[in-house]
Amino acid sequence: MRVSTRFSDAIHLLAYLKIYANTKLTSDAIAASIETSPVVVRRLMGKLRQAGLITTTAGTANPELAKPLGEISLLRVFYAVEGDKPLFAVDPKTNPACIVGGNIQTVLKQYYQDAQTAAEARLARTTLQDIVDNILVEQAKKDAQA
Repeated sequence: MRVSTRFSDAIHLLAYLKIYANTKLTSDAIAASIETSPVVVRRLMGKLRQAGLITTTAGTANPELAKPLGEISLLRVFYAVEGDKPLFAVDPKTNPACIVGGNIQTVLKQYYQDAQTAAEARLARTTLQDIVDNILVEQAKKDAQA
């Protein structure tokens, strides 16, 4: 099973818009940073625009953040690109005649819900400002080592 990277790609895209705000922000340039296709970038931007996180103007390479970084939580970004799908999923097709298969869904359900609640709370407390600040700190460390 392949894990989706839409969430991290969306965070990447939003951080890119802030850090490179004074450059030409084409989907090709953003895609080169994420190492994906411009089509994927445009799809992500569509979801972020629908969620009110960015603004775009048709025919121009000038997407912008719709809100200050400190007002955009990672949870909001997650919901924008992933919808309300759960972070964890229990396999619904197990053998009910087996002790494990017959009980695993019920047992894991509460553990997964607890983990989901904790993850959502953490994502709600983390903003894009935190992410951009940390990106710039990491770059400063690299620059100091060069």
